[in-house]
Amino acid sequence: MAKKAARKPRGKKNKASRSKKSLGLIAQIRRWALRFVLGGIALFLALILLYSVVNPPVTHTIWSEWRRLGRVDREWVPMEQIAPVMARSAVAAEDANFCLHWGFDVEAIRDALEDGGSRGASTITQQVVKNVFLWQGRSWVRKALETSITPVVEMVWSKQRILEVYLNVAETGRGMFGVEAAAQKYYGVSAAKMSPVQAARLAAILPSPRNRSVTDPSARTRRRAASILDGAATIRADGRDDCFED
Repeated sequence: MAKKAARKPRGKKNKASRSKKSLGLIAQIRRWALRFVLGGIALFLALILLYSVVNPPVTHTIWSEWRRLGRVDREWVPMEQIAPVMARSAVAAEDANFCLHWGFDVEAIRDALEDGGSRGASTITQQVVKNVFLWQGRSWVRKALETSITPVVEMVWSKQRILEVYLNVAETGRGMFGVEAAAQKYYGVSAAKMSPVQAARLAAILPSPRNRSVTDPSARTRRRAASILDGAATIRADGRDDCFED
């Protein structure tokens, strides 16, 4: 009589089956994660290309303020309708080497590290990336994304476009965004008509517009505005405005 084939233990068979299912699930998760990452990269690239010619309709900060206050004051104006002294004042206040770097100011970063991180080192390009594509607040995730996107924006956008977007999306007061809305609110003139002193005072509050006042500036804000006024003149004299001036 023929011998019956030996049966494999069921426990081992079930264990092997479960192992295969686990490996299959892990592979599927990896595929979906890769698709998610590639989709995110494609989305950012598409937005960067789009916003090189189309004005961003809204930012996370503008949307958040609209939800909080019920309204925001904002009016987009092209670069040619912004006083050149306003552009120079913003650069003098936030990123004096704007025309010289590719998105990151290495010298400013080194100085910030030497000061123990007590001063900021973000360039105007980094601030545009944060304002337009990301969100406010401090986190390693946001900073990593900002660091990754900044060089791409520098490659695709002109310096003039970067500064134009910055001057139109920067928060300039409670529920207020952009230099046009600020010029009309604070001075009763358009952004094209601002004087050097007005531009310097507006640039002086940009790092903290909710805590600093243009119409009733503190002694510290006045000193900062005076420094920005001198810095704007220096930038014009030494040619550091060449990348955004016509």
